[in-house]
Amino acid sequence: MAGELRLAMVAGEASGDLLAGLLMGGLRRRWPNLSTYGIGGPRMAAQGFHAWWPHDKLAVRGYVEVLRHYREIAGIRRQLTERLLADPPSGFIGVDAPDFNLDLEAQLKAAGIKTIQFVCPSIWAWRGGRARRIGRSADHVLCLFPFEPELLHTHGIAASYVGHPLADALPLEAPRAASRAALGLADSDVVVAVLPGSRRSEIHYIAPSFLQAAVLMHRRRPELRFLLPVAPGLRDLVDPLVAEHAPGLPLTLLDGRSHEALSACDVTLIASGTATLEAALLKRPMVIGYRMNELSWQITIRTKYQPWVGLPNILCREFVVPERLQRDCTPESLAQATLAWLDDPAGVERLAARFHELHLLLRRDTARCATDAIAQVLQA
Repeated sequence: MAGELRLAMVAGEASGDLLAGLLMGGLRRRWPNLSTYGIGGPRMAAQGFHAWWPHDKLAVRGYVEVLRHYREIAGIRRQLTERLLADPPSGFIGVDAPDFNLDLEAQLKAAGIKTIQFVCPSIWAWRGGRARRIGRSADHVLCLFPFEPELLHTHGIAASYVGHPLADALPLEAPRAASRAALGLADSDVVVAVLPGSRRSEIHYIAPSFLQAAVLMHRRRPELRFLLPVAPGLRDLVDPLVAEHAPGLPLTLLDGRSHEALSACDVTLIASGTATLEAALLKRPMVIGYRMNELSWQITIRTKYQPWVGLPNILCREFVVPERLQRDCTPESLAQATLAWLDDPAGVERLAARFHELHLLLRRDTARCATDAIAQVLQA
């Protein structure tokens, strides 16, 4: 099979594209003639992936937001399913995006196509009823976090802990000096990285509060400098918001380069999501903020099981960094919590030590572990 291995993949947003791109490095080392196609982004394309649809078509979060795009997303899934059933791949890998991928996987699995879900849906955090759906959909689940396989096994679902690819990709010690030099920053500069999300809906709901918080911080500490990495395709949204909410702010907009911004900064104001794990692995203190449509928020909080939302807090099982969510995600609250880190060097040092332990826990050579598990499922 090595000479003819064909894998269909779906990664539904920037974080999925990042994870899939890292995974594909391991896949290509094992199967140099591998053919991959489906839905993905630029990091996957750099590994030779053929995108039939771009990943940002699926980059929607929140119940109300999904409803607005439901017809288009459902149409893409229907067309993709028909195409894969008409010409079956050797296997299918769904990268995160469970609301899209699990239904697709169920149809492919029923047709005899091996299905693998890379990233366990967070049934430990909310919507635990999805466990049955996962079992119907995936032949195997590749888990990023060590506590997930045991939970899935209790539901009769085959799963492997493969670690998190970001823990392999990011160095144990952040390259602060090199990142500052690359971004034109002096060692003495006090830098705040502002990361309001990688989805259009996140920019709409979160960026205004983050930018207003940056203005408040600058008024209180004029020496501060700000970096804002902009995800691909979102500059048209970000530029007008900066002009409206933060005119005159010493803010540098970056095209991507989030890892450099996080490595270079002294503290980050950051939207909940995979980026918070990147910040933790780079040992950065942070304040996690998030806002969404109010109806979506009310539905979400009724289905979650634990007090934390941010991945660093979930993995550490306590509030090691502040979270300011929905109505608490105000400019004043965000500014106060962010500036507090700059006044607490001992707290920053303790947090870095905690994040170092987390980094070691998640560093498992994910590409190799995941590829080994995929080979077992495909018998390739």
